[in-house]
Amino acid sequence: ALQAYVNGQFTVKRASGKTQKLDVASVPAVEEIPGPWLVRFQAKRGAPPSVTLDSLISWDQHSDPGVKYFSGTATYVKDLDIPDADIGAGSRLLLDLGEVKNLAEVTLNGRDLGICWKPPFRVDITAAAHAGANHLQIAVTNLWPNRLIGDQFLPESQRITWTTFNPYTKDSPTLRSGLLGPVRLLTTVIVPIGG
Repeated sequence: ALQAYVNGQFTVKRASGKTQKLDVASVPAVEEIPGPWLVRFQAKRGAPPSVTLDSLISWDQHSDPGVKYFSGTATYVKDLDIPDADIGAGSRLLLDLGEVKNLAEVTLNGRDLGICWKPPFRVDITAAAHAGANHLQIAVTNLWPNRLIGDQFLPESQRITWTTFNPYTKDSPTLRSGLLGPVRLLTTVIVPIGG
């Protein structure tokens, strides 16, 4: 079977060399998942317990220094509504996270759907999704340079990190971090391939 998440004409080539053309026109439109997003930060890392983002931005662009220089894991929480028509036989649901800096662990309705560590940051949510309200959590972990840079603005006794060698200064550029998106719901259509 062909699993298509975009409409169009597809050519399937078998190992025998035989080809078959398939026209797909029934794939629903891609649905972007808008804000707001509740973001909960790891404790004792300098960030507030949580912030609400109206839209997805890199942590280093946030006005709160605790978020700007945060390094660790923060969890994005969102309830999303999945239409009845997107659930059922003959289709699958994919959650496309867009751009992520740097790792993401996806949980839907309490079910762990695994870790994404490279593009495309995409998970199959079919088995965990149901029609109506669904509870989504995306735990994102970044790298630690931003915290090392942020610590340069603090007295030594208040710094959050410690290392024997820190190549970063107050003037070092921060790294993009967090869930950058866009986060999208892709409904795929499964098209049987004839023999």
